[in-house]
Amino acid sequence: MSLSTALRTGDLAELPSRRDEDWRWTDLRGLIRKVPAASPAATVAPGGPFAGLGLALTVVNGRADGPSTIVAEGEGDQLTALRFVSTSAGTGHHARVRIEVKAGARLTLLESYEGQATGYIASTELDITLGDGAQLERIVLAADDAEAINVSTASVALAADARFSQTVLTTGARRQRLETRVAHPGAGASVRLDGAYLLEGQRHADLTTAVTHGGVDGTTAQLTKGVVRDQARAVFQGRIVVEPGADRTDARMRHQALILSERAEVDAKPELLIFADDVQCAHGNTIGALDEDAIFYAMQRGLPADRARAMLTAAFVGEVIDRIEHEGARAVALAWAEQQLGEL
Repeated sequence: MSLSTALRTGDLAELPSRRDEDWRWTDLRGLIRKVPAASPAATVAPGGPFAGLGLALTVVNGRADGPSTIVAEGEGDQLTALRFVSTSAGTGHHARVRIEVKAGARLTLLESYEGQATGYIASTELDITLGDGAQLERIVLAADDAEAINVSTASVALAADARFSQTVLTTGARRQRLETRVAHPGAGASVRLDGAYLLEGQRHADLTTAVTHGGVDGTTAQLTKGVVRDQARAVFQGRIVVEPGADRTDARMRHQALILSERAEVDAKPELLIFADDVQCAHGNTIGALDEDAIFYAMQRGLPADRARAMLTAAFVGEVIDRIEHEGARAVALAWAEQQLGEL
């Protein structure tokens, strides 16, 4: 069951629902009562949040402006901006893009979701493969319309000694799910999965990840932080599976959220499923309000209460952004956080 299948076939029974354990907090079947008409072809002006940082592949209403495959090979760092733009209100579209980083190559992928209309339904599938010793840093900035429904699913397969780093930044939508599934071979490969959500109004964001360690000597590090207020709802689901024989796995997961109003909600489900003995694995999950003592001490030093809260919130989210390796993308992420936190 998937949103993409429902859009292709017109069959609402293909939509995931709260009866599906992995979708119980992001019910689509109870929300979508009719499959929308297909989104029309359209064009958009060059730009996007990562404008000027690399060659761009733009997908508008599910249609790419070139081959829907990105291949990185050879020496040197390759930089590509991948834009998914929705421009038609009340319609639906699906896109599929393949990203291949060949052995020894390095790619920085600047991925954006841009809502230029209201009430659209979008589905995206990304197939990502990394060859031996390949490196990929993926930075995702999701700026969907408040009334949109958007599901993006990335399936990532790593080879030995590959390195995959990811940072997902989002402001949510009516329903939004940004999912990443990683097939981890061990064999000296490493994964970093980070995310930050900043939600207000009635926006909903679901950050779901699953990493399956299938071999020895693999590492995974995961950090997700979020801030919610008003009637917003955040969902974090992180699953790390260590298969039998995947000894010497080092996997660590941490999720932290701040709730700034009484009607906001955060649902978190961190999971470790370990079937090997010689491993180092841990997870942590904390959900709460800003530290009133820290606010008090900041006010004692002359900061107004609102400014103190903004400063502490920015520092809280900044830990995720500081881990972005690409300098230009990190600057864009910092500007995004400053803008969003100014509105919270």
